[in-house]
Amino acid sequence: MHAYDTLTEALEGLRKQGFTQDYNLKSDHLHCQPDNIELRPADFDVVDVYRFEGPTDPGDEMVLYAIEAKNGNKGTLVDAYGAYAEAITPEMAEKLRYTPEN
Repeated sequence: MHAYDTLTEALEGLRKQGFTQDYNLKSDHLHCQPDNIELRPADFDVVDVYRFEGPTDPGDEMVLYAIEAKNGNKGTLVDAYGAYAEAITPEMAEKLRYTPEN
């Protein structure tokens, strides 16, 4: 896992590694708008997670997920955490609870 200072830097670094899809979090799936792709929790794995906290504004707290679909597509999901987090199903919450393998 590479350390990035900013969300923008991390997104650029991941794009260079082939994470080109942009996913949006829905309550029970990820959605990629341009291709109208829906990924349920069984359809993808989280391969990396990066957390960014704003120095003064709690609204700047973001999580960047590097996602790899079972079909080989790779993309990113940017989501707020804390008070601004979306309501999601328990299955999706469990899937996004990333623990790096040692």
